Amino acid sequence: MEVILREDVEKLGQRGQTVKVAPGFARNFLLPKRLAVAATASNKKIVDQEREAHLRKEAKLASDARDLAALLAPVSVTIAQKAGDNDQLFGSVTAKDIAEALEKQNFSIDRRKVLLEEPIRTLGEYKVTLRLHREVPVEIAVHVVKEEE
Repeated sequence: MEVILREDVEKLGQRGQTVKVAPGFARNFLLPKRLAVAATASNKKIVDQEREAHLRKEAKLASDARDLAALLAPVSVTIAQKAGDNDQLFGSVTAKDIAEALEKQNFSIDRRKVLLEEPIRTLGEYKVTLRLHREVPVEIAVHVVKEEE
């Protein structure tokens, strides 16, 4: 059965692409979840219009992300944590902590956009990447300092 994808489907295809799938897969998964429509001429026109609208929306989001990246480039964040004698933290600094510190500086960034391979566990200065959009990463400086008692 041929269907036109309305969304990107992993290991199957991109939005707007016509793909051939098993009838059961289309009937039980793609069509009920509105991920695809049957491949007809009228549906092709509708999907093309949706794709153009999606591309316009995506371009606007990317533009907004670039503007935000320009504002975030000079920003640095200081996080105070309790630490032991050998600069080892009691706990760790996570993406959530960095997002909250940015929130205090009036930047609303989702914690899932903060790319940390693993939590920060020692004092020091770190470069952390924020993925504001698929094409727009920006690095900020994160200073982890010892909390004064």
